[in-house]
Amino acid sequence: MTRQTPGISQIGQIAINVHDLKKAVAFYRDTLGLKYLFEIPDAAFLECGGVRLMLSLPEKPEFDHLASIIYYKVADIQAAYKQLSSRGVRFEGEPHRIARMDDHDLWMAFLRDPDDNLLAMMSEVRHT
Repeated sequence: MTRQTPGISQIGQIAINVHDLKKAVAFYRDTLGLKYLFEIPDAAFLECGGVRLMLSLPEKPEFDHLASIIYYKVADIQAAYKQLSSRGVRFEGEPHRIARMDDHDLWMAFLRDPDDNLLAMMSEVRHT
């Protein structure tokens, strides 16, 4: 039996530490193609599939660390890899199969943002 906290139903926002806000906004908005929402001093907000991403300068030294790995879903991982590579995105390696399931294969590719945060693309490739 899974216990849920009353009222918690989905992720509303994820914070990503950055050191150069303008450079980070350009990467997430222009290179990755996420929807730009708004900006306040020391933070910018973008949207990805209903989840808001907050790019922000660390408020205190203890908050200055790399982000958790965020896995972005893509429909065609090979096409996304090719497109983002052509835009200068730094990948850790080519897309590769992580797991074979009954009806699909799970593929992933890992990449870096301008602040060296590790990101991932994932795609569920249906068997033909």
